Amino acid sequence: MNKKIVIVGAGVAGINAATKLVDNGYPGELITIIDMGSDPHNRLPEEVMTGMLGAGGWSDGKLTYHTEIGGQLSKYCGEDKAMELMDQVINNFKRFHPKPEEIFMSDPQAEPEFIKPYFGLRLFPVWHIGSNYLHDIAKNWYSYLVDKGIQFEWETKVISINFNKNILGYSTIPVKLGKVKSFTYDTLIFAVGKSGIDFGKELAEQYVLPTEAKSVQIGVRFEAPQKYFQKLIDVSYDFKLYQKFDNVSLRSFCTNNNAAFVAVEETYGDISYNGHAKKGKEFENQMTNFGILMEIKGIEDPFTWSRDVVNKLQVGNTGLYYSPNQTRQPGLTSEGTTVSAFPINDIYYFEETLGKYADYVLNFINDMNKIFEFGDDWGMYIPEVKYLSPEPLVNYHNLSLNEYPNVHFVGDALSARGITVSGAHGIYVAESLLS
Repeated sequence: MNKKIVIVGAGVAGINAATKLVDNGYPGELITIIDMGSDPHNRLPEEVMTGMLGAGGWSDGKLTYHTEIGGQLSKYCGEDKAMELMDQVINNFKRFHPKPEEIFMSDPQAEPEFIKPYFGLRLFPVWHIGSNYLHDIAKNWYSYLVDKGIQFEWETKVISINFNKNILGYSTIPVKLGKVKSFTYDTLIFAVGKSGIDFGKELAEQYVLPTEAKSVQIGVRFEAPQKYFQKLIDVSYDFKLYQKFDNVSLRSFCTNNNAAFVAVEETYGDISYNGHAKKGKEFENQMTNFGILMEIKGIEDPFTWSRDVVNKLQVGNTGLYYSPNQTRQPGLTSEGTTVSAFPINDIYYFEETLGKYADYVLNFINDMNKIFEFGDDWGMYIPEVKYLSPEPLVNYHNLSLNEYPNVHFVGDALSARGITVSGAHGIYVAESLLS
């Protein structure tokens, strides 16, 4: 155990990898974690995209417990191993939770008859950690890793990686010319989140890595009073409605209830939207929000297409907000400020930008209205997007690049789309290093 390990990204993938290593005796002094964000003691609640535990581990806290949700995992290691890895991720969140007794799992079993004429409903277990505990979890987890000797480099951006010479270039933020330093490694775990996907794409192009193109994942964040959806929430707290067509499928995604807030994400200089829920009566607003995401197949260069569409859906340096009820305006964030969004009075610009794909989203909402009867009492934040760069082809046994066996891609860099799968990636790699 004398190899120097560098982890790029302190999200759930990188942190779970580091935890597995030091739990099993790997010297923490040989592990360095580099992240563009702040440590959990100095990271602001609204700093969603970078920092300890990444975006999902800082603002969401719902851990899906099924191999068909959140990206590919079982294709690498098999179904039984995938579930065992997810168990380890969930246990880590319990381990550093200040009140683990408040964690609960929802596990709906039957699809209700009232949705069947219009939607399917995906049924799977979800562990609910509690968004208002995530910052304490991050602090407790961070303290454990620091005590184990792991070195963290916060507010630091990796500028370049030389896979041939095992050297990466990095600089403190803001990056200044002439201030880039170099760092050597024996093993590299590339665990960047959403904010680093573009960098991963650049590396794939630079080293001509074989990749698998991913479909477009784009839509809106829908918001309405919870009372309209209560009959479905009683069946499935984190419900996922879906519709499928020839080259387009739609699903509701990341449902938040009762104390539900919309969150702003900034990626590549553009604003998009997500959501999270709080616990505690002081946060209750009796609202529900969820993403309505389209997976669109057959688009040439889907990553570039997605970025172009998101850029067009910006006005005044922010995203858009639409409601057919002109009195409804963007809501408040969990910090009590108004969600950054430019209100639009009609849906024309959304339709013009997305073309025929806008109809899929609007028809999805119309079909929900037939079931839940919310009338014009709703709004949507435009856009919500999941940037999925082409996925590098990796060795299934340890998620390493075939051309560079000491470089491992995990989490969003390997097209994971959830906390549990990303963390499982990290643990899977750590186990291979330990063996």
